[in-house]
Amino acid sequence: MRPELSQYNHVSAGKVREIYEIDEENLLMVVSDRISAYDHILDTEIPDKGRVLTAMSMFFFDNIDFPNHLAGGIDDPRIPEEVLGRAMVCKKLKMVPFECVVRGYLTGSGLKEYQETGAVCGIELPEGLVEASKLPEPIFTPATKADIGDHDENVTFEQVVEKLGEARANELRDASIRIYAEAAKMAEEKGLILADTKFEFGIDEDGSLVLADEVLTPDSSRYWPAAGYQAGKVQPSFDKQFVRNWLTSAKSGWDKDSQLPPPPLPGSVVEATRERYVEAFERITGLKFSCWIGCCA
Repeated sequence: MRPELSQYNHVSAGKVREIYEIDEENLLMVVSDRISAYDHILDTEIPDKGRVLTAMSMFFFDNIDFPNHLAGGIDDPRIPEEVLGRAMVCKKLKMVPFECVVRGYLTGSGLKEYQETGAVCGIELPEGLVEASKLPEPIFTPATKADIGDHDENVTFEQVVEKLGEARANELRDASIRIYAEAAKMAEEKGLILADTKFEFGIDEDGSLVLADEVLTPDSSRYWPAAGYQAGKVQPSFDKQFVRNWLTSAKSGWDKDSQLPPPPLPGSVVEATRERYVEAFERITGLKFSCWIGCCA
């Protein structure tokens, strides 16, 4: 008999995840279908999004050669029936207070910072780079962890050293770049480009670094199709770009700089977004999403 979710103590809620305490050593991480954009949690959910993020995280935790926070499989008996397929049993860790971002290509906030300063997080880059330019080598560009409704703020490596010490900062940077390189190679073999990603790490009781939270999902990473890639233009991506595009279009009638919450998403945007998440899972894993759901039913 599986436990009821109500039997666990609710610890915290994020934009997408709910955390429950199972016992003194383990947590239950439940991934919802919520979606956020421009620092707002939207009222409209994306069906199966939580299952996709859970499935992709489990896939990479199984295939990336680095210690991770998993304390059970996808069908662990401690997972309540009501959240089966969208929850993970995880070890309790002391979380590192930085988002560990690795960029292999220049886009997003990194491009904006480069255009203003010629650098990203204090790392000087060559002149003449444009949207989607491939960087000479992947760079570690950490950020602070913002509260819900606030922006993550890019910081320099020196600020990480100041907070955590040189040895731990070096360990974080080296681990992040190594995991990114391993995942980028896996994506390349499936016809995808891993443009950038962010990792979260925790420290276990032995003081060892552990990969935690979600990993290499469409929420934490930019995946681009390798076919048709061309620097100098915005690439199609396997994430919530449909949502962002609609919210900033005239059709939505919403001003992202206002204090008003975003409007509900139309069905066509919801379906297109779901399809991109599912496609990312299927292309990366080589599995059919419908079959994976069946395994967790």
